[in-house]
Amino acid sequence: MVAQKGKDLLLKLQDGSAYVTVAGLRSRRLAFNAQAVDVTDAESAGRWRELLGGAGVQRASVSGSGLFKDQASDALVRAAFFGSVILTWQLLIPDFGTVTGPFQVTALEYAGQHDGELTFELSLESAGALTFGAV
Repeated sequence: MVAQKGKDLLLKLQDGSAYVTVAGLRSRRLAFNAQAVDVTDAESAGRWRELLGGAGVQRASVSGSGLFKDQASDALVRAAFFGSVILTWQLLIPDFGTVTGPFQVTALEYAGQHDGELTFELSLESAGALTFGAV
């Protein structure tokens, strides 16, 4: 497989029956995490840690930053944050697949210098089961 372009990693927000690409993003990041459940006891072989499979909490977090463009997707993100609404989001990973599921906007930041552009950053946390669709 050849290297992929970072700009092809897209973050989309469901608006009715369609997905809208979040405008202006220059960087995007998706992280999966799973909590480990330690079941080590005095009789563990060689005193090595033992983990209980399938028992921890799984979660995903998404973050992104870019230029504020004041487009329809910006209004949807703002409304989701201020309404504390959990919406369906989709992350398209080129030549890999899509990750789709409920996320809550947990951080929304705007910044700008007097001689520069207005930027924004957002963070999402998974709020339920995610699905993966291969390409």
